Amino acid sequence: MRAPESPIEVLTGFDSTYLPGHDVDVAETTGHARRWRQDLELVAACGVRRLRYPVRWHRIERRRRSFDWEETDRVLGYLRDHDLHPIVDLLHHTSYPRWLRLGLADRRFAGAYVAFVDAFARRYPWVGEYTLCNEPFTTSLLCGHEGRWPPYLRGVRGFVAVAANLLPALAEASRICAELLPGARHVWVDTCERASATEEAQSWAELANDRRWFLLDAFLGRPLAHERPFVAQVVAAGGSRLLELQPGRVDVVGLDYYAHNQWHYLDASGRAARPSPEPAPLAELMVEAFERYRRPCLLAETNIRGFASDRATWLRYTLEQCEIARARGVPVEGHCWFPFVDSCDWDSILTRAAGHLDPVGVYWLDAGLSRRPSSMSAAYALAAAGHGSSDLPAYRLQPPVDAWLSGWSSQMAHWDWDDPPQAEVVAPLTGGGRRRGGARRTWRR
Repeated sequence: MRAPESPIEVLTGFDSTYLPGHDVDVAETTGHARRWRQDLELVAACGVRRLRYPVRWHRIERRRRSFDWEETDRVLGYLRDHDLHPIVDLLHHTSYPRWLRLGLADRRFAGAYVAFVDAFARRYPWVGEYTLCNEPFTTSLLCGHEGRWPPYLRGVRGFVAVAANLLPALAEASRICAELLPGARHVWVDTCERASATEEAQSWAELANDRRWFLLDAFLGRPLAHERPFVAQVVAAGGSRLLELQPGRVDVVGLDYYAHNQWHYLDASGRAARPSPEPAPLAELMVEAFERYRRPCLLAETNIRGFASDRATWLRYTLEQCEIARARGVPVEGHCWFPFVDSCDWDSILTRAAGHLDPVGVYWLDAGLSRRPSSMSAAYALAAAGHGSSDLPAYRLQPPVDAWLSGWSSQMAHWDWDDPPQAEVVAPLTGGGRRRGGARRTWRR
């Protein structure tokens, strides 16, 4: 008789993305920088032992070549002493020191980053897992192609300017860590996506589906045929050196799966697009990534912006998909709901530092940043205790999440559904107005 498979391990994490223009990070705006002990106690109380955790380079090296490890020593020491196992996050999007005026495109970046990673690895030789850069593709896209984050470049040339500065530094840092932390594993983390298109726009979907693999292919030294759509654009933009990197090391492929990761292109211009009406199941994308890279996979991030009951339902869906992927032969390392507490200012993609709470966490934050339990935290604790997806609740989705996730309805059609807890039900808006005040707090339940 075949032994039953062990449960999918449940992880979580904390966001610390730095906003250089405002000199504040998400760990500060959510209160985690001050309340980290309370937050880690909540994590442990849920039964979680492994988590993605930020090492905030932008606060450690406020002055060039001067490292202040005091707070990092305190937090990482606590994790180690309390049997919590971090996947340390050494560069989360734009979380570099403010004196790098051009950010990831600054000529000083590579040397400074490699020196920081070297100093970290020598100081914390016990660390077992690390992520050198969170979402290097998405970060390069938002900094270098879309002009949303510093240094606000645009187009393929902007993408190349950022990636050609970032990727060699990551590869060198991975080799340093392989030497100094030989027993530790590098968890590469990037978006898990797929594009589709009308017949008229197929070339755009082909480009996007090639682009999503480009940085990891280059990092690992995989052959990059010039006939590939995005590779051809990179070469034309002066990025040939990205095709000739000395390879880096990756032990686990982390996949970040969100409901906004799959786009459907509508016309030949590539400018008209909408969320995919038939999004690919997460399990299918995990199989695709595993077959390409033949490394263990981790669902490194997922969440849904919505009411707590909506988040509990998305937790069930994504956990079930991890189970399906594992049944199809993917070595699934775990499921990470990210972040553990509500985030801030992602409604503007961190272009503003307004303290707008984003309802995505296991625990929701009230106006005073107190951590509040809900149906989501209860469902999450069940999963962390080893319950499979079929033991988790499936709550009927509330507006507007029911519309956002309509494309996934066929993938959830086999479930038995429950009504959301009465205390978490919010009446639909009437009269065209926008709810304010107390309704914002209700949204976070």
